[in-house]
Amino acid sequence: MPAYSYQALDSEGKTLKGTLEADSAKAARGQLRAQALIPLAVEALGADAQNAGGLSTPLFVRRTFNATALSIWTRQLAGLVNSGLPLERALSSLSEEAEQDNQRHLVAALRAEVNAGASFAKALAQHPREFSAIYIAVIGAGEQSGQLGAVLERLADDLEEREALKAKLIGAALYPAIVTLIAIAIVTFLVSYVVPQVATVFAGTQRSLPWLTVAMLTVSSLVRHWGWLALGLLVVLTIGGRRALRVEALRLRFDAAWLRLPLIGRLARGYNAARFASTLAMLSSAGVPILKALQAAAETLNNQAMRDDALQALVQVREGAPLASALAQKKRFPGLLAMFARLGEQTGQLPVMLQRAARQLSAEVQRRAMHLATLLEPLLIVAMGVVVMLIVLAVLLPIIQLNQWVR
Repeated sequence: MPAYSYQALDSEGKTLKGTLEADSAKAARGQLRAQALIPLAVEALGADAQNAGGLSTPLFVRRTFNATALSIWTRQLAGLVNSGLPLERALSSLSEEAEQDNQRHLVAALRAEVNAGASFAKALAQHPREFSAIYIAVIGAGEQSGQLGAVLERLADDLEEREALKAKLIGAALYPAIVTLIAIAIVTFLVSYVVPQVATVFAGTQRSLPWLTVAMLTVSSLVRHWGWLALGLLVVLTIGGRRALRVEALRLRFDAAWLRLPLIGRLARGYNAARFASTLAMLSSAGVPILKALQAAAETLNNQAMRDDALQALVQVREGAPLASALAQKKRFPGLLAMFARLGEQTGQLPVMLQRAARQLSAEVQRRAMHLATLLEPLLIVAMGVVVMLIVLAVLLPIIQLNQWVR
């Protein structure tokens, strides 16, 4: 039965908002009138709303659940299901407790689909912007195995671990990025405003300026006259580069070259391998067939070169090769992943071993990221100090030279 959101007036003139289930919008209005409410607006939720929207559906809409909200919602749903509450009642409780209207409407739409007889995975599939294919596949496997609560717990753990890793990587890169931006702003101000004042002060002198001052004045002139053009060219190159990377062959070469970089390449390899191992462990533990799990895990890789390797490993596994052997032939994946996969296949505990590999790879990525950030911070400060020192010397040297002339 479809779900509808409504706005209505009660007998005291207050505006009420909520959701209800009805066969049609007309039936929904009838339910409101039966409750002595005056309906102001009744709108379909979920897939019905999308179908009714047609060409008027907005192109750019914010997601109802961001990554953090989705992990919290999944954890809450897992707790309710594990406590023995039926899925329909669990969704009803989450809909009533939702703080935002869009979340309340989305959960109400899911509840309506489930109440109408659809599986939870099918209900989630009606909202592809909110729930990824991997999320839906894991839920579907949990429903088929009768372990939906445990699968939801594992899914919430995976979402939280992924967000924690991403947050630590962003935190490690944040301070160097801020220092770099501040340094660029200060140097640009000094070169474009302070240094030209030197040229104005010493323009009437017949003496030649020190070579450092002349060089700095040249740089200042270039920044003042061609700075905006250079900035515009940089923006054009950035946009053009992003468009060029949409070509599959160019993206494959770029990502392969990115992995060969000394420090950043190893971080990228570790991050993608950890994500691949974690997704594969979660899907296989939920009962998803290994070939389907490999296909889904490969789609989570941001690096096109590693994704291509994962798909080639999938072909080898389909032809009968062990997973560990297929991964060991792909040098872009860390050897640790193939080793744990081999142990998992030998002991019959592949999901457990893959999860251990994901945790070790994540810990290694965090360690390398923090080490790189620790090195970059003093280097950036020293570089900024050297540049500022050169600018100050370029300004002071003519003054010192002028004092010597006066003596």
